[in-house]
Amino acid sequence: MKKKILSLLMVAALAVTGLTACGGKDNKSGSDSDVKIAMITDSGDITDMSFNQTTYEAADKFGKDHDIDFKYYKPTENSDEARIASFQNAVADGYNVIVVPGYLFAPMIVNVADTNPDVKIIALDVSEFDITDAAEKANKKDYKMPSNVCCFTYSEELAGYMAGYAVVKEGYTKLGFLGGVAVPAVIRYGYGYIQGANAAAVELKKTADVQINYVYGGDFAGDPAITAVMDTWYKGGTEIVFACGGGIYTSACEAAKAANGKVVGVDTDQSGVIKDSYGVDDLCVTSAMKGLAATVTATLQGVLDGKWDSDYAGKFSNLGLVSGDDPSLNYVQLPTETWQMKNFTVDDYKALVAAMYNGDVKVSNDTENAPTTEIKVEYFDNIK
Repeated sequence: MKKKILSLLMVAALAVTGLTACGGKDNKSGSDSDVKIAMITDSGDITDMSFNQTTYEAADKFGKDHDIDFKYYKPTENSDEARIASFQNAVADGYNVIVVPGYLFAPMIVNVADTNPDVKIIALDVSEFDITDAAEKANKKDYKMPSNVCCFTYSEELAGYMAGYAVVKEGYTKLGFLGGVAVPAVIRYGYGYIQGANAAAVELKKTADVQINYVYGGDFAGDPAITAVMDTWYKGGTEIVFACGGGIYTSACEAAKAANGKVVGVDTDQSGVIKDSYGVDDLCVTSAMKGLAATVTATLQGVLDGKWDSDYAGKFSNLGLVSGDDPSLNYVQLPTETWQMKNFTVDDYKALVAAMYNGDVKVSNDTENAPTTEIKVEYFDNIK
């Protein structure tokens, strides 16, 4: 069923957009296309159960489905120099369409795109601000996005809102948000989560009961220090934590399992991997998702169909809601195939999405100012 959802998302992507060195398994090409696809991981790897893994699996599947060479590269370290080296290795190996996930790739793009005009770069979660900031730091103040690059961002605040609204409607009152690093995408998830929880509490007339603990771990991976803070939260009464940022969810899950608590997953439907890893069927209540795989699939298809120049070249695209009737078509959503909530039903979710799409529910994407709320939100200093 997940394949069906991704297929629908791909259709939506085509409509909306007109739309390391690590040896990955190569797909041998028997096609007459000269396209060769590579992916470079960011600071994580392709088993992070989140951003890198989703991007890798989508690109790998596309390569297999179209009989096109595909390989991934993992930088030797978390640095701009290492990411640039991975790009250069991929180009030297003959790869001419390169998919990169995350804002960390902005400096790489600024450094390599102009000098490699025949190599197309598909950048996920890289914003215009990221590119401008990287260009300024590289003393390229008049930098213009090259035509061989396209960048996608997502309306994470909408997915975060859905998750916060859902869990409060389900009956949770003591919430937590554990972000990885305080970058715009993570902040939008977190502030959206707060707004959704607050709206649900207002509707239920439970603003005095609903509380949120809010912190950034300072890393996109779990570790003992982060797990210790989560242990304190859960033992102090926190019922459910939205763990947002690569592998940091492991710290929340370890603490939640020990205290019989719950978590909210991110980016993809993490319920299955969390169940398999921790042996608890309902540890992950829901996930705030975005259509990474659909974006990769649609854009790569656009490359094959000769639509790069018309639909993607040099463009920044923000992806969010494209349907008020069918939530599965949207680039930000909750997973309905693994629905576990009882008080907040799928029909309730569909009604919420319709209201958001129609503009009856408005969600701020401001990352500079925390949302004003009627519920109590306690902000903590970064853990690391």
